[in-house]
This record gives sequence, C-alpha cells and structure tokens, in this order.
Amino acid sequence: MSLVTVVGAGLAGSEAAWQLAQRGISVRLIEMRPQVTTPAHETGYFAELVCSNSLGSSLESSAGGVLKKELERMGSLIISVAQEHRVPAGGALAVNREHFAQAVTERLLEHPQIEIVHEECTEIPEGVAVIATGPLTSPALTDALKKVTRSDNLHFYDAAAPIVLGESIDYDRGFWAARYGKGTADYFNCPLTRAEYEEFIEALVTAEEAPLHEGDLGEADLTVFEGCMPLEVMARRGKDALRYGPFRPVGLLDPEGNRPYAVLQLRLENTEASLFNLVGCQTRLKWGEQKRVFGLIPALRNAEYVRYGVMHRNTFINSPQVLKASFQCKDEKRLFMAGQLTGVEGYVESTASGLLAGINAARCVQGQEVLTLPQETMLGSLAHYIATADPRHFQPMNANFGILPLLDPPVRGKRERKLAYAKRALETLDEFWAEF
Repeated sequence: MSLVTVVGAGLAGSEAAWQLAQRGISVRLIEMRPQVTTPAHETGYFAELVCSNSLGSSLESSAGGVLKKELERMGSLIISVAQEHRVPAGGALAVNREHFAQAVTERLLEHPQIEIVHEECTEIPEGVAVIATGPLTSPALTDALKKVTRSDNLHFYDAAAPIVLGESIDYDRGFWAARYGKGTADYFNCPLTRAEYEEFIEALVTAEEAPLHEGDLGEADLTVFEGCMPLEVMARRGKDALRYGPFRPVGLLDPEGNRPYAVLQLRLENTEASLFNLVGCQTRLKWGEQKRVFGLIPALRNAEYVRYGVMHRNTFINSPQVLKASFQCKDEKRLFMAGQLTGVEGYVESTASGLLAGINAARCVQGQEVLTLPQETMLGSLAHYIATADPRHFQPMNANFGILPLLDPPVRGKRERKLAYAKRALETLDEFWAEF
C-alpha cells in the first residue's frame, strides 16, 4: 500500500496531506504540537494562523486574488474552508481564525486515508515524504535538513531587502552601469546629491522600526551577524557609513562622466527586468516607513513594492540549489518540500506550495511524472522563481505580477494590465488542468 509521510500540519502540510489523501494515498501526518510548542502558536489546531487573520485580497486585479482563484480550481482544502469561515473584510479573504483552524483539523482527522501522529519528527522519514515544517522548524529536524540540503543551503535569518516593480522606477533619474565598468551594465544606479543623501539619512535613522518578536534574532545577534545588519543600524554608526558601504559611489560614473555623491544600486531579480532588489537595504523599518524613506530617493519616488524588507528568525532552504519547480528535491527525488521552508512567503503562497507538493508526491508514488505548472500561472511562476532565482542572493518571495512572463503584446494601464495577467493565468491553468 502506498504511504506518504507529511511532516508539519501548518497551512502547507495540511494542504499537502489533503491532496494526497484525496488521490487515494495513505498519509501519515506528523505534527509536534501540542506536545511540543513553538513561540508563535497558541493552540494545537492544524493550519493555525499565527499573525493576521487575513489571507489577503480576493480581487482578480491582485496577484493574491489570482493565486486564490487558481487554488479554487485545483481543489484546495484551505481556500475552501477559509470561504466557509470568512468574516467581513472588504475585498480580502479574512477568517475567524479559531473556527478556521478547528475546521481544517476536523477535516483531516475525519479523512479515512490520514493517520495523525502527534510527536516531534527528528529525522527525515523514509520513503516518499513532504517536509512542511515552516520557519520555526525544530532544532533536531533542522540538523537533519542540513544533511539533506547541505548546511550551506540552509538559512536561519531572513535578512531581506525591499523589491520594487521595474515599471515603477523613474529611469530618467538614474543610469545603468557596472562598478569600474567591469562586466555588463546590469545594475541600475540611483544617484543622490549631498542634500538628498543627508535628507535620506536623517529620515532613515529616525524612522520607526518594527518590533522584534519572541524567537526572532536579538540585538546581540545583529551585532555579531554583520551580514544581516539593518540599513538603519548601519546608518547610525555615522552619516557617511552608507557612503562607505552599500551606497558607495566609488567606481561609478553617470552619463556625464561625474561621480555621484552617493548611489543606491538596484539589482535585477529576474531576466525580464520587471523586478529589482534594493541592494544592501535589508531593514527592520515598518512597511509604511520603508515606502516613505526610500521614496526620498529620486528614482524611487513613485516606486511600487512587491515585497518590503524584513528582518527576523526564519529557517528556509536555498531553493534554487535544492528544489525543482515541482517542489521535488533535485538530489533526493523521494522528498518534497513545501511552505515557508522553501522560501515562499505568505499564507496563500504556503498553501499553494503544499498543494503542488502534495499532488506531485502522490504522482511520485503512483509512478507518474511530476507536474510543473506553466509559468503563465501565478503558482507556476512562483514555483519557477524559487527554483531558478540566483542562489547567491535568494530571498523569500510572495505572489506578484512581476514574476509572471511579460504580456505579448503589452497592455497599457495598470489595472488593465493586471486583469490581462489574471485572465491569461486562469485560462492557461484551465487548459493545463483539464489534462489531469
């Protein structure tokens, strides 16, 4: 008899277990809570929402809304239960979190194909398995993951810089160049005059920071772990600290041959040049503050953010080195991974990764080829991103229109363009899914 072990009963693990069971596969679902608690969880229910009770926008003009529509079409347990227990939240899908988690737990407990095991998993299970233990993976299992992924492919600090949409950058207020003219001009450089730089620094060092949460890295860790130092902490070391660090202008000349006073570099996040990373700008500022402060940089005055910077304790793998776009491990094909552990960010994104990992784990034990969704779909593009991003700079990512292939022909108007992406994604999924 076919058996798949799923480790972790958060959103991703619960969805993976359901997809397996619905395909006639016997599932052993291992969840350490409530026997072993975490700093973030309060109950022993599966799929507990530990932060907001909102799963984000349901509008088709939003990337999250498109992803929800895709999951509905693919038979998601989490989205179905969320719809049953939604609370008024305008265009967002928000839920009564206790009723939602309780309902997911009951559905899994009642499924005849699912065996629930409440214990801490300390080793990678034998046979086909889905690992979905989230950012608070226990120390024992983390050590086991180091062996499977190689320790240098396992990260413990989510020190992420903001990412902006390429189309929202003012390219007239900067220039393309490589430092010292070496290599191709792959960085877009946002110059600042002395006055602009000093205004930026003053806003940066006085902006409001997000609080550290229990279980996150502490201030002492920030001192030791220089590689993830927030930009605002660095700036407090002196007004020129950034000019000798990530904003250094050395080796960069503008089109008139002049060296700027300071420069923020933007690095491509994808080959389509639709997403850019603010190099060296990992930050703990509150999201509204990030938009205000970085908006003082002339080229970013009207920038749209697909992800703000974050700074917290977060175990995740370097997925481009470890996973395929099917969420199957490259080296250990019997293993699948899902959820925030893979570098997807957000409730619905975690659910989506669990859905695809569960489907593919079922296909694996049935001797079928695993599925890779078309990149034109939101889930397909998210899976493609985490499998193919630059492993040297890999950071967690959520669903956004910037990771989708560009429209051909282009569509004018922001709303019209988003709706065109949504229409293409859902039509592509319907055509692809009909085969299976």
